[in-house]
Amino acid sequence: MYVCGLVIPVPEDRIEAYRQWAQNGAQVFKDYGCLEIVESWEDFVPDGKQTDFRKAVAAKPGEKIVFTWQVWPDKASFEAAEAKMHEEGRLDTGGEPPFDPGRLILGCFQPVFAMGRTEA
Repeated sequence: MYVCGLVIPVPEDRIEAYRQWAQNGAQVFKDYGCLEIVESWEDFVPDGKQTDFRKAVAAKPGEKIVFTWQVWPDKASFEAAEAKMHEEGRLDTGGEPPFDPGRLILGCFQPVFAMGRTEA
């Protein structure tokens, strides 16, 4: 298992546009072998004293935090899919994202423990 995670500031009034954009993109990722995608809209995101999700993405007033993750079979599958998706250009045809992509945070992780999954 290989996990790609993102933290994204999205204007509060763009939730439906974001949902549609994410749903369209999910089909592309699925076609390339992504096993699971979870798109989560802010419900409880407290302000931290030193850092927090909002500070991490320089969220502006009126923006909500989206936390999303993708589960891939392994790192090699993810890397091969990324190369093919960008080469093919399918990701570029989904229209402009309903947020500022320059402020999103992306990170990929190799799990060290997983509860509820068959492997870590």
